[in-house]
Amino acid sequence: MGRVIAAGVALGLCAVLLGAPPASAESGSLGLQVSIDDRPIADATVPIDPASQVKLEVVATNTGNAPVKVRSVRVSGVALALTFFAYDTTAPFEVPARGKVSRTFVLDLGDLSGQATGLLPSSVELLDAGRATLGEATTVADVRGSFWSVYGVFGLAMLVLTILAWLTALLALARHRLAANRWRRGLRFLPAGFGTGLVAVITLSVLRLVPPEPAIEIPVVLGAAAIAFLLGYLTPNPVKPAPEPAYETPGEGPRDGTGDQTVRMRVPATRDRTR
Repeated sequence: MGRVIAAGVALGLCAVLLGAPPASAESGSLGLQVSIDDRPIADATVPIDPASQVKLEVVATNTGNAPVKVRSVRVSGVALALTFFAYDTTAPFEVPARGKVSRTFVLDLGDLSGQATGLLPSSVELLDAGRATLGEATTVADVRGSFWSVYGVFGLAMLVLTILAWLTALLALARHRLAANRWRRGLRFLPAGFGTGLVAVITLSVLRLVPPEPAIEIPVVLGAAAIAFLLGYLTPNPVKPAPEPAYETPGEGPRDGTGDQTVRMRVPATRDRTR
């Protein structure tokens, strides 16, 4: 059971540490300015209500000497290096050299309610025919989705795994079943620490307090893991069970191989049958 819990927590950790952070707004060959419901998204938190349509306006600027063809627009949200929602709208247009083009789209994000909720780092991208990014603008979306969305259920699953990880570690401590080596005891508590950090990041996001950006989530997860490892490292050495006492029987020595093991047999008395 402990290995299953550790594997589940490790998957969440790998998503945080190995996932690629979002690209900057200057990535690609086009400059991009985006407004959602007439609100510029740069350095702002944009509320998104899945129950209503979203007006998306993009302004693409080409500073090169050749025209650039755009095939589609993508709106996506990422948390813990996992993409929880992505919407592509095919709308081909061309941005002339040294020119600027403005386009307006109306998006139906009704399915977003079942995919995410809370604060999520999000991006709007312009893609070419090969799905390569031509331009990108990033923001933080305040998604008014359901608690039972994919993101919410993911947080609940991490909470359950973290509680089980703490229970198994603490029960092993109470039953004196931890390893005698301090480093191994610290590693026993490590998955619980990782899980605690992941749950903290998701909780802050769902409560709309702090978005799960790499600059925040990585220090929180690693800090919680370091604290848990230190707690395991400082736990007392397990108490060895006392040896069973040696028992003796009357007329015999202790049963440890050192007593007198001489067997005495009673010889019956003989009768004189001579007449």
